[in-house]
Amino acid sequence: MIDGQPAEAAPSPSRSVLQHEWQAFWLAVGFLTRIPMLARIDYSQKLMNQCSMYFPVVGLLLGALYAGLFALLSLAWSPLVCVLLVLCFHLFITGAFHEDGLADSVDALGGGYTVEKRLEIMKDSRIGTYGTVALVMALGLKAALLLDMETIWLALLVAPAISRVTPLLLMAFMPYVTDPDKSKSKPVAETFSRQRLLTSCACTALISLVFSIWLPGLWLSALTAVLMVALLWGWYLQRQLGGYTGDALGASVVFCELVLLMFL
Repeated sequence: MIDGQPAEAAPSPSRSVLQHEWQAFWLAVGFLTRIPMLARIDYSQKLMNQCSMYFPVVGLLLGALYAGLFALLSLAWSPLVCVLLVLCFHLFITGAFHEDGLADSVDALGGGYTVEKRLEIMKDSRIGTYGTVALVMALGLKAALLLDMETIWLALLVAPAISRVTPLLLMAFMPYVTDPDKSKSKPVAETFSRQRLLTSCACTALISLVFSIWLPGLWLSALTAVLMVALLWGWYLQRQLGGYTGDALGASVVFCELVLLMFL
């Protein structure tokens, strides 16, 4: 007792860990989407960094929304109309987060001749010719690849989860090279834990193996796409920038999703 009052029992370590991870999950949801966070967040840079482990899980949540919406729309419209409407919903629910990164990255790498100039262009909110062309081609190719799939809903379900492993690999093995005081991605990118990377990769591998029952070859396509994009895009970023930026991480998600759909 304290001053005549019964002392409150301290939360158990296991409960504290679960509460911490629950907050990390919802912080990842809030970071990657416009979905309202259904948990009180004790925000910190450490929690922001740790939430990145849940990027593939958030991707699976988004995939479930896309697949469900496609199934519902298919009751009334053709596959082409349904895919385009799902892409519109995707751009809305994510705030075109990764597509913005793609446009900024391509603008910077296409129009800058020094590292300093590339980083300056990447921070500019305006979109240029390179970025516009990249966006149009990426969205058009994504729609075409989905329409070529026999099970469109399944591709919509798994691709967002698998593609969000790629930025985790880049964060784990490359340096961060933008102005830390002006970057919204700094808390996520700093000191990314290899242990949490392994956990996230294991979870994504399990997703790939489970859904390989309905989509043969998914696990091999997923492994190839993730490693190919991480290695090639990472190598190119290392040469052009000396590391990665938040925009480059977003671009890696778009690239990985396209490569995965091409293999499937």
